[in-house]
Amino acid sequence: MKPSEWLESLRNVDFNDLDTSNIGSWPPAVKSLAGGLLMVLVLALGYNFFISDLENQLELKREEEITLKEQFASKARMAANLELYTQQMKEMENSFGVLLRQLPSDTEVPGLLEDITRTGLGSGLEFEEIKLLPEVTQQFYIELPIQITVTGAYHDLATFVSGVAGLPRIVTLHDFELAPANPEGGPKLRMSILAKTYRYNDKGLQK
Repeated sequence: MKPSEWLESLRNVDFNDLDTSNIGSWPPAVKSLAGGLLMVLVLALGYNFFISDLENQLELKREEEITLKEQFASKARMAANLELYTQQMKEMENSFGVLLRQLPSDTEVPGLLEDITRTGLGSGLEFEEIKLLPEVTQQFYIELPIQITVTGAYHDLATFVSGVAGLPRIVTLHDFELAPANPEGGPKLRMSILAKTYRYNDKGLQK
């Protein structure tokens, strides 16, 4: 059918008389028009769906690109500072080794007690008690408490405390108790103090 004939037959159709429940009875011109419109609609919907899906994929790729750029920039900074980080790690390992060497081993504890005793006697104090208490295990180290009771003049006690704090090995002092050595009075004082030294807990690190 020529286009002019098709248009002419389409003009002669009364669309109000078309039976929508019986499309097969429609004139050929109307059928072809409906088919064309349906095809355009299907193509339009398919195209829109396809484009929408591509836009979503494009947005995801853009977000992925931003993330990858940030990761690349971060790794580039790390690579640029790798030498500095390596140097800092070596310095930390050296510092850690120095600290570990300040922690006495089991065999050095008697020597540490001798150092504390020597410091007290050198400060003019008299020892009433110096004894090891049960160990306290922490994650990376083990506390070795030492109960100390000494008597002497106030300034001698201060000299002793300063001397113990200055020992080569790490010793911390806790729970000071100061009272007159003689209830009837006198210049001497009695000091009870808890000293703590530490040793490395290598088993705790392995856990």
